[in-house]
Amino acid sequence: MDEPRELSDMPHQRVLLVSSAGGHLAQLCRLAGWYSRHDVRWSTFDLPDARSMLGDADVVWAHHPTTRNIPNLLRNVRLAFREIRRHRPDVVVSSGAGIAVPFFWVAKLFGVSTIYVEVIDRFDTRTLTARLVSPVTDLFVVQDEQQLELFPGSHLIGRLL
Repeated sequence: MDEPRELSDMPHQRVLLVSSAGGHLAQLCRLAGWYSRHDVRWSTFDLPDARSMLGDADVVWAHHPTTRNIPNLLRNVRLAFREIRRHRPDVVVSSGAGIAVPFFWVAKLFGVSTIYVEVIDRFDTRTLTARLVSPVTDLFVVQDEQQLELFPGSHLIGRLL
């Protein structure tokens, strides 16, 4: 898979990788060739698959479920403020889903760059998360050529899964 020039040319940085567990997390894990060159911290859900995929990585557990759950949205906003203020990432990267929204908007408030990776299973419409984070996303990447039409100005990185 080809990295966009913006990713491959990045100097050593503090990276916060944020995603739901399951397929979203699996897609971010496939970027290990890139993020292994940086200081990485994760935020995802405390579920068996996440614990298995991340092993002994530096992880802060987010609140779930996020779909239509206002109390957990507010808890994750508070978590995002705490983590971004405390760890001062240079960039926040996410592939969704709902957990990306509070982290991206808080990151933007702190002047932190954001990179969004659209999931591979959408070719005809944009995901809700993509629509909600687009206004504060600095680099938008897609995994399939068909997705380029949905996201003008996005970069193709190829399939992660």
